[in-house]
Amino acid sequence: MNAALLVICVAVFSVVLTGAMRRYALARKLLDQPNERSSHVVATPRGGGVAIVIAFCAAMVWLWSVGDISYAEAIALVGAGGWVALVGFLDDHGHIAARWRLLAHFLGAAWALYWIGGLPPLALFGTEMQLGWVGHAAAAVLLVWLLNLYNFMDGIDAIAGIEAVTAAIGGALLWSLTTGSSAALAPAVLAAASAGFLAWNLPPARIFMGDAGSGFLGLVLAVFAVWSAHDAGQMFWSWMILLGVFVVDATVTLIRRVLRGERFYEAHRSHAYQHAARQYGQHRVVSFAVGAINLVWLLPILESNLHQKSN
Repeated sequence: MNAALLVICVAVFSVVLTGAMRRYALARKLLDQPNERSSHVVATPRGGGVAIVIAFCAAMVWLWSVGDISYAEAIALVGAGGWVALVGFLDDHGHIAARWRLLAHFLGAAWALYWIGGLPPLALFGTEMQLGWVGHAAAAVLLVWLLNLYNFMDGIDAIAGIEAVTAAIGGALLWSLTTGSSAALAPAVLAAASAGFLAWNLPPARIFMGDAGSGFLGLVLAVFAVWSAHDAGQMFWSWMILLGVFVVDATVTLIRRVLRGERFYEAHRSHAYQHAARQYGQHRVVSFAVGAINLVWLLPILESNLHQKSN
C-alpha cells in the first residue's frame, strides 16, 4: 500500500468510526450539556476522538509491519497514546480525580520517552546541548503539558481538529524534507485520522472530541517533536512553532489565572480563542484562522529557513 492510499484509507476509516461513536454517545446519553463556562448552546455528543485513536493506532501497526517505523516507535505511540486515550475515555464516562489523571499522564509520557530514547541533544543559540536526565525529566513535563493544554484548547467547534490536521501536515512535510525519513508518514497519518473526525466536528459540530481524543492528540504531537529531533535537532523547535497558537494561548492563560489566584484547573472561558469566538459570534472564523496561521504563516517561515540552511 503506497503512502497516498494509506492516508486516504485512514481518513475514510476515521469518518466511519466517528459516525459510529456518535451513535454510541447518543445511545449512552454521553452528552456535553451547555453551562456558563461552555461555548456551545445545545447538548452535543462527545467522545468522537476515539475514532482518531483507533484509526491512527491501526495505521501505526501497519507502518511497523511494512518497516516504515520501528517496533520501538510503534509501541511508544500506540502504548502511550492508547493509555492516555483510555484514561480520557473513562473520564468522559464518569470522573477521575485530577491527581490520578495527572499520574496516568506522566506514566504515558515516561513510556513514550523510554521507547524513543528520551530527549536528544538540542540546538539552542547555535550550541548543541545534551541535558541528560534533566532533559528527559523536562521532556516528560513537556509531554504532559502539551497533552493537557490540548484539552484546554478544545473548547470550540473544529479548533482542535484543525490544529491537529495543519500542524501534522506541516510537521510531516518538514520532517520529510529535512531527513527523507519514512517516519514522516506517522504525522501524515495523524492528519488523515483527524480530518476524518473533523468532517463531523465542523461548525455546527455534530460530535465533540472528548478527553480521549484531545489528550491523545496533545501527547502524540509532543512525541513527534521529541522523536523527530533524534533525526534532526531543529525538528523539535519546528514542532513547537507549528503548535505555537495552542502553546502560547494555553500557557499565557494559565499564568494569568495563577497570578489572579484563580483555580486554574477548573473549566473557564478566558482563553484568547474563546474571547475571539464571542467577539465574532461564531466558531468557524476562529478555528479556520488558526489553520491559516499554521499553513500560511508559520509553515512557510519554517520551510524558508530550512531552504536557506540547505543552501
